[in-house]
Amino acid sequence: MPVSAVILGCADPALTPEERAFFRDADPWGFILFRRNIGTPQEVRALTAALREAVGREAPVLVDQEGGRVQRLGPPHWPKYPPGRHYGRVHANDPVTRREITRLAARLIAHDLTTVGINVDCIPVLDVPAPGSHEIVGDRAYGADAVTVGTLGRAAAEGLLAGGVLPVIKHVPGHGRATVDSHLTLPVVDAPLAELEASDFLPFRMLSDMPIGMSAHVVYTAIDPAAPCTTSRTVIRRVVRGAIGYDGLLVSDDLSMQALAGSLGERAAAAFAAGCDVGLHCNGRMEEMLQVMDAAPRLAGKARRRAEAALARIRHLPEPVDVAEARARLDAALATLQAA
Repeated sequence: MPVSAVILGCADPALTPEERAFFRDADPWGFILFRRNIGTPQEVRALTAALREAVGREAPVLVDQEGGRVQRLGPPHWPKYPPGRHYGRVHANDPVTRREITRLAARLIAHDLTTVGINVDCIPVLDVPAPGSHEIVGDRAYGADAVTVGTLGRAAAEGLLAGGVLPVIKHVPGHGRATVDSHLTLPVVDAPLAELEASDFLPFRMLSDMPIGMSAHVVYTAIDPAAPCTTSRTVIRRVVRGAIGYDGLLVSDDLSMQALAGSLGERAAAAFAAGCDVGLHCNGRMEEMLQVMDAAPRLAGKARRRAEAALARIRHLPEPVDVAEARARLDAALATLQAA
């Protein structure tokens, strides 16, 4: 029987008996971890194994491991990585080396993640920050122009794939013009469609072959003034699947974010009706997950084929990497920024 078209979180570093039973019955397509779930490497490995045991298969396990402000696994057990903007400043006059360093960092992140059973990372951030936009994107972006963001975003995605980890391009079709934080309220972007196509959409077109994408909780008045991308059939059909040409697995951004209106069940139902393949719920609160599950369909049809195609891109024999040498090279490149 097909799995449920959802990705869910859990509350703590270890599963409770209630969570085990719930996940067994709900059978979500995948899981996502946050800092509240992260203990020692041994504890994280035990958690990812327990999540998969609960559903009886090798379910994908996701995390947001960008670096900078958004890094769920960090010191003392894992190295600290810089935000995306740092890669855009490394060897600014040497674009080939800059791209290699970005790919190298992602390859190292993939090494960190696979050793604890995580095989999907919610990077690269492909948002292009605009003057006056909210700092929620800020230095998470690889640069201030679309070509830099797309070029380095592809380097990061390729580094993850080489290491056996699936990338998630986000936040399609672009969160960079938002003037408010979508975790707290609904951003509304009034830019003309021509500007969006020339800048915001470009990095996503450059990475339209990637296996998983995450929708933006952002209203684009030039396309649909009534609903954000996540719940807009117009935006998903005309822009995500149309102008951008993305045919991979489309996952909603977190349904518990306050940019979305209505109950958790209503939000989930609206996202599925709009064309999201999978609904994402992150906070691990059982009462909310139950609402999401009431609205969640089984993963079938095109959505199921996209999910299967995404998982088929996991490399079970990752590209070899000399971790010590690679970290030394990355540290040396980043040190040039401090010296500049």
